[in-house]
Amino acid sequence: MHFHHRLPFAGGKKYDQLNIALLTDLCSQVSADQLETITANLKRAGITLQFFLPFPVEEEDEENEEGNGGSSRQQPPYGGKGLTREQQQGVELVRQVMASLDEEGGLDEVHSFRDAIEKLSVFKRIERKPMGWQCQLTIGSSLPIRIVAYKAVTEEKIKKSWAVVDAQTHQKDDVKRETVYCLNDDNETEVSKDDTIQGFRYGSDIVPFSKVDQDQMKYKSDGKSFAVLGFAKQNQIQRHQFMGSQAIKVFAPKDDEHAGVALSALIRALDELKMVAIIRYIYDRRCNPQVGAAFPCIKEKYECLIYVQLPFMEDLRQFTFPSLENNKKFVPSEEQLSAVDSLIDSMMLVEKTEDGDTVDTFKVNQISNPQFQRLFQCLHHRAVNPDTPLPPMDSWLKTALERPQVVTARCQGSIQEMKKRFPLKEVVRKKELKTSVDIFGKGEDGEPDAKKAKDDEDDEDYSLAKISAGSITAVGSVDPARDFCTLVREKTLPFDQVCQQLTHRVEQLLAIKDTQYYGKGLACIRTFREQSIKIGNAELYNSYLQSLKKSVPTRKLEEFWDLLVPDHLTLISKDEAEGSTVSKEEAKEFMASGKEEEIKEEANTGVADVDDLFDMM
Repeated sequence: MHFHHRLPFAGGKKYDQLNIALLTDLCSQVSADQLETITANLKRAGITLQFFLPFPVEEEDEENEEGNGGSSRQQPPYGGKGLTREQQQGVELVRQVMASLDEEGGLDEVHSFRDAIEKLSVFKRIERKPMGWQCQLTIGSSLPIRIVAYKAVTEEKIKKSWAVVDAQTHQKDDVKRETVYCLNDDNETEVSKDDTIQGFRYGSDIVPFSKVDQDQMKYKSDGKSFAVLGFAKQNQIQRHQFMGSQAIKVFAPKDDEHAGVALSALIRALDELKMVAIIRYIYDRRCNPQVGAAFPCIKEKYECLIYVQLPFMEDLRQFTFPSLENNKKFVPSEEQLSAVDSLIDSMMLVEKTEDGDTVDTFKVNQISNPQFQRLFQCLHHRAVNPDTPLPPMDSWLKTALERPQVVTARCQGSIQEMKKRFPLKEVVRKKELKTSVDIFGKGEDGEPDAKKAKDDEDDEDYSLAKISAGSITAVGSVDPARDFCTLVREKTLPFDQVCQQLTHRVEQLLAIKDTQYYGKGLACIRTFREQSIKIGNAELYNSYLQSLKKSVPTRKLEEFWDLLVPDHLTLISKDEAEGSTVSKEEAKEFMASGKEEEIKEEANTGVADVDDLFDMM
């Protein structure tokens, strides 16, 4: 037998309890001579005892019910062989020890090796004593009540302790990180950190803020606060309005009798009137204020307030949907309603026992977070076995969040009824006919009806998204290309005025000098060209593109201009629009001339080395 006695360490460290974990196969001879003395000493010292055996030990009543009163020798603990005589005597002694230590005579602390391994495979965080948040609950200016608050429910987050280390030595000190600030110029001039400040991007502009400005722009508070702003009915606080990542339980201090009486009176009054207290909550002077609701909670052993954060105006999302009751097509029949009710009843995760009590078959508070468990499993494996691949995910981890088997078996009939009452049919979308040629064929002269094709394209653009977008009166900054197309199609403004608004948005996007905004500017120019060809007005587009090309060197827009070349967003030629004065050859040379000018300029810099000249070309 092997003993593990967990004793307090030297140095005055605290401990919760003393425990003896006994791992044995019960193959040795045992004696019960001093059993009463041993159990009495264990009780007097407050020491608990656990047995870990290679086979499970059942209650005597359960064993007697199996078979025809067969003994435990018929149970194969290892996979075929029964218990030996020594093991049978050891099991009886284990029962006597546990019965003398436990008044109920149970075997809850007798575990098999398999059960122990499964339970030990779950990683648990170190339990720490909760730290109370001391404050005063104030009602008005003359009624303060001392309180202590604890986080009852909060989102658990992994403290990321990742560090960049050398791939060979695995040492953090071998890697040094340096941050260098440089100007966005040709020489990438280095700038010291003291010469930089923070800037807030506001649209296309950057508003600078120094450290002094950032400190002054923060919300200032007088410190921690838990002030009652007023009271409201509980039914006015909707469940979907709960915010935040925690729920706080508020108690009165144990050593303050007056605060306990005052807080108890407030809690019971709120409970009787079905009311909640609306609270302004500030954790400390560094934190922003919150508004929340404090609900009364009365239990057998304690009573408290439970605080939950409520949203501000900016936190709410307003949506308007049409009612399904107005459309007779979506009104369900009585059979369909009955099928849904039956499905809900069969999938209930709370069951009633014969005594009338409710039993939860899916206890979320006892389920470990699969993400944490997988991470800890991989960390443990890599620390112990650094040269081996990570293990596959455990089966119990995959099934942790699956539907209970009892519920799955129970709801099969209801699911079949749902399939019967709500049949699904595959809808094959017909190919849309875009022109009159597809519908009526060609005319007598053999030419397609171009006007009909254009009208069909306009109808195709007129979609539900355009209706839901509302009335567009100008080219906006969110989607300028779409706004430009809408204004051109609806003809609410003259074409030259709409083009002026679009080019103004393009100039704003190019001023930011960011790849993300370059993409939006590229879409605007592409749309500008397509609509100009469609209308037959090439003058405005060609003149803007020519002026843009001239400003590329001074504005340092070479990167953006290189994006125009692959898309062939060149000048509009006579072949594309009748009003254009640019030939097809000139349009091709317009994009290529920029590269040729760069090569000529570099070639004229006086480079004497022929090899360098060939490398440059």
